[in-house]
Amino acid sequence: MARLLVIEDNRDLADAVRTSLEIEGHEVEVALDGHAGLLAAGREGVDLVILDLMLPGLDGHRVLRAIRERDADLPVLILTARDEEADKVLGFRLGADDYVTKRFGRLELLARVAALLRRARPAPVRGDAAGREVLRFGDVVVDEGARSVTRDGRDLALTPKEFDLLIALMKRRGAVVSRLDLLREVWGHTAAVMTRTVDLHVFELRRKVEADASRPRHILTVRKAGYRFVP
Repeated sequence: MARLLVIEDNRDLADAVRTSLEIEGHEVEVALDGHAGLLAAGREGVDLVILDLMLPGLDGHRVLRAIRERDADLPVLILTARDEEADKVLGFRLGADDYVTKRFGRLELLARVAALLRRARPAPVRGDAAGREVLRFGDVVVDEGARSVTRDGRDLALTPKEFDLLIALMKRRGAVVSRLDLLREVWGHTAAVMTRTVDLHVFELRRKVEADASRPRHILTVRKAGYRFVP
């Protein structure tokens, strides 16, 4: 299975999370403050981090920022008592992949962890660079093989999930895609795990790729249906 790191200062909660994950067969390490957690996250072999935001010494946002500066692909699941949307947006902006609030149930946590681990495992490589595809819209260029996005020749710093979301929307070629379908395709979630994750990531994606995020031209909301990409 996977090697997981739980950074949580509430020892009882950390032990409960560790027990749930170990029952699933994972190897789990617990860090009780931000400095210890950041040190543990830098060790080789960590497959996923479960990160509390309210930590002593070094808060979770600073831990997340430091993790992302050295590893863009390590899955990070935010675990927080906060339910304000601004906190979630900031977490996603710093590179979190998903979040659960501390009202979560055991099955929800396990489902989120399993989905992030599935998405983190690279798919088998087929062929060579011939399969590489470059997509364009407006003044934005998306190199799928290199997982890079530029606008007017300048790199856009998309998180891994923002990049996957953009590709998922673009490849629908104008068709409407529901939030549930995006959750399944980008995050690997099932119908039992509905969140505001998609909407918050779309908000951040528009901020980066649209000329005017308040009046998007390419990533459009379809009321009561989902989203649609227009080149």
